[in-house]
Formats: sequence, structure tokens, C-alpha cells
Amino acid sequence: MKILANNKKAVFNYEVLKKFQAGLVLKGWEVKSIKTGRVSLKESYVKIMDGVPIIEKMHISEWPGMHKDTDPDFDRDRVLLLHQQEINNLISGTKIKGQTIVPLQLYLDKNKIKLEIALARGKKKYDKRARLKEKDQIRQIDRDLKHLGYN
Repeated sequence: MKILANNKKAVFNYEVLKKFQAGLVLKGWEVKSIKTGRVSLKESYVKIMDGVPIIEKMHISEWPGMHKDTDPDFDRDRVLLLHQQEINNLISGTKIKGQTIVPLQLYLDKNKIKLEIALARGKKKYDKRARLKEKDQIRQIDRDLKHLGYN
């Protein structure tokens, strides 16, 4: 499994409740561009319209070998491929206040591009600050141990 893109902000801003693996409906140049790492999940989000999950604002940059006549839409809405039971779980989960669907990472699995999405709940500011403080303390302890010669 080769990771092609991560959404670090999603893990920082949201508490992941349940993860799902989804396929994507892509065009040929999009697949080639994603495999070369020209994709961004930063501003993207998932919503369900008429029972069909769609990822919006996932930016896929132009592939260098693309035909000049092609008129690409880099931020178009892309359909996600999920089982009906998973879609129902997502729909019922998003009806609960404060829960949403966020894309976590894009990866290559058996030569197919997959998107890991999650049903998530937004974190409060104090949770984010506590997590940053904890990471800083761990980093300081590691520095001190290294300075003393334990690592």
C-alpha cells in the first residue's frame, strides 16, 4: 500500500469515529497525475447528494503528458464508490449534530486508487491545545534523554 496524499489537518481538526475505504471514479489523466503525486486533499470534503457520496474540492494538478485539446477541470466533484450499507452508515452518522465525513488519505491498493474517508466529530480548541502540549512535552523528554546519552 503506497500512500499518495495525506490530509493532516483532518486528523488535527477532527476526532475519527469510523473509517471507510472508497474507490473513486476518475479520468485517465487524473489517475496518471495522482500516481505522480500531483493531488491535494487539504480543502476537500465529502458530502452525500441523492444517496451518492461525492468528494468536492479535491485538487488534481495537470499531468505533464496531457493532450493539449483536453479541457481539464482540476477541482471537479468526483463520485466515490461504496457499498450501500456503508453509504447508509454515513448518512445516519451525519444526521447526528457535529459529525461529518472527511477524507483522510489517498493511497494505491493493488494498483487501484483508494480514498480513506472517516465519519468524524470536530475537536474543541482545548482538545487541540492539549494535544499540541502533549506532543511538545514528548519532544522535550526525547531531547533531554538524548542529551543525557540514553538514546
